[in-house]
Amino acid sequence: MIFSILVFVTLVLSVCIKDRKKSLAVQALSCFFEAVYDFIIGAITGAFLSIMNFIRTFIFMQSEKISKKMYILVLILFEGIIIVNCIYTWNGYISLLPTIGSIIRTYCLWQTNIKLVRISGATTGVFYGLYYSYYHSWFLVMGDMILLLTSIMSIYKNDGKKRKKT
Repeated sequence: MIFSILVFVTLVLSVCIKDRKKSLAVQALSCFFEAVYDFIIGAITGAFLSIMNFIRTFIFMQSEKISKKMYILVLILFEGIIIVNCIYTWNGYISLLPTIGSIIRTYCLWQTNIKLVRISGATTGVFYGLYYSYYHSWFLVMGDMILLLTSIMSIYKNDGKKRKKT
């Protein structure tokens, strides 16, 4: 239960932070907590994705230190790992939900635009919320729904209002 609370709190905080690097650091911590929690509840596809997402997020924090060609290869590598993970941990169609969520989130975090980080919070809220409902992890379902709402509010507050002013 403690790990599900930590996942929830760090995920919501990560979409509220305006600095991309700090947001990614909090998300990496969330990925770690989620991996532990997923192993505990037997959600193997999610657990391996969380470990991979932990590593991915740390690499994406270093985007300015990596050449553009190498950075593109890193994206392709992680998207490929997500697909291979889905195949090897296949547990029926339910395995597609965290896979799709992770593919979208990986692409969004790979970009340097903080708006896409907030958008990825919304997509994570939807896909992972449905995934955890399958595993009857109602606290994380609630957390993912709050993440979805927080992401929408953060997008509106930080990105939507700016458009209206110009």
